[in-house]
Amino acid sequence: MSHMPSTEVSGLEREIVRLKRGRDAVILAHYYAPPAIQRIADHVGDSFALAKLATTLPQQTIVMCGVRFMGESAKLLNPAKTVLLPAPAADCPMAHMVDRATIERMRAEVDDLAVVCYVNSTAEIKSWSDVCVTSSNAVAICRALPQSNILFIPDANLGRFIAEQLPEKHVYLNRGCCPRHQAISVDEVRALKALYPNAPVLAHPECTEAVLAEADFAGSTKEIIEYAAANDAEDLIILTVVGVAYELEARCPHKHFHFPATTPRCPDMELMTLEGVAAALRGELGEVTVDETHAEQAKATLDAMLSYAGR
Repeated sequence: MSHMPSTEVSGLEREIVRLKRGRDAVILAHYYAPPAIQRIADHVGDSFALAKLATTLPQQTIVMCGVRFMGESAKLLNPAKTVLLPAPAADCPMAHMVDRATIERMRAEVDDLAVVCYVNSTAEIKSWSDVCVTSSNAVAICRALPQSNILFIPDANLGRFIAEQLPEKHVYLNRGCCPRHQAISVDEVRALKALYPNAPVLAHPECTEAVLAEADFAGSTKEIIEYAAANDAEDLIILTVVGVAYELEARCPHKHFHFPATTPRCPDMELMTLEGVAAALRGELGEVTVDETHAEQAKATLDAMLSYAGR
């Protein structure tokens, strides 16, 4: 997950290294961040890896190169540390796609219910929940929960993916989704399969049910990367946000990765720039805060996730 610095270092990158030392800072980046950001990051990972890592780092300042919910999660797990977002406007539409009335109604109507919240959610939504999960650990944690009924929020596609693997549980779905994965077209996937008939199709479970039916493997961003690295195929079809290509190509320089013709891009992740990282470290951008009315319970859901994941 750690990245080596590029041999060609710009003046701005040198400034970031200097500022980082002065602030006792570490730079964390998601696999969907732009290549220039991944290149200068100290650690690159998916949401679960970054959430776990944030609890172990000695630095007192965390620069989270991701969308707002990732910064909030880092702050919840490290309340005494400073967490900076180099693109404060970067948000995740899915992170807001559930309302409290839905959860309260389900709690009132369904006995033996656990509200399971995808980490791609605001701190407030986490605070309405019992446990948080990521795409890497969602199935294992939902299986381990003592409750037989699960309300999964906010992503319906990941919830359906979980339900298919846990027939012993009754999983209630919310109507949320990731617009980027939701928009991946079955027709475009089939067109790629026609062009590369021997290429495994690797998909993120945030994709629609119809798209996942075309896949040879469904897993988190990290799991897609690991599958691609371990597979002997020279051509692979990748159904997730194109930012992952940087890590795929770094690990597998002799392989060819093919994305749908309508390339899945996250415009919020693409807001991140080296200038933003430097500005955050200079103190020119606001730091992440979490409303105290939500912080304690939201942190409890993340702590529960780490507890289950550590078993």
